[in-house]
Amino acid sequence: MVRALVAAGVLLAAGTGLMQLVSGDFSAGGRLPRSLMATECGGDNRSPELSWSGAPRGTKSFALLMHDPDAPIPGGFYHWVVYDLPAVTKQLPSGVRLSPTELGVTSAGKSAYYGPCPPPGPAHHYVVTVYALDLARVSGHPPLDGAALQRAIGGHVLGRVALQGTASRP
Repeated sequence: MVRALVAAGVLLAAGTGLMQLVSGDFSAGGRLPRSLMATECGGDNRSPELSWSGAPRGTKSFALLMHDPDAPIPGGFYHWVVYDLPAVTKQLPSGVRLSPTELGVTSAGKSAYYGPCPPPGPAHHYVVTVYALDLARVSGHPPLDGAALQRAIGGHVLGRVALQGTASRP
């Protein structure tokens, strides 16, 4: 299922401007470094460095989700919910501090990046998706959680691109 989500993002991006997404912290399909992990998993809870390009014409803002579809809860676990990034935004540095108006609520109930901390066992997949939107601001009652953000941007996505990494605990 994860591969289908990533493939769908790439296919949609290919049809709308060939968006590209890279991280200086992990490569596509690679392991997330410990620094990105939650503190309770021995990490630094530092958000990843991300850079994107190729946004479609007419992009007015960006939204971003970091999602673990393998989490043992309905709908998976949202680790980072970001929206209303200005259209001029092309990157987020590692450990970025965003405005409270740009941060939604993670599945941990926090309006901040919340690093991965999967249960022991098989690796979990973490999908970072950047959405190019035809909206300058996402409507709704902030802060939005991941599912609410996806509903709010429905019909407003001009393009999207995803980058997937993995993490596990012994």
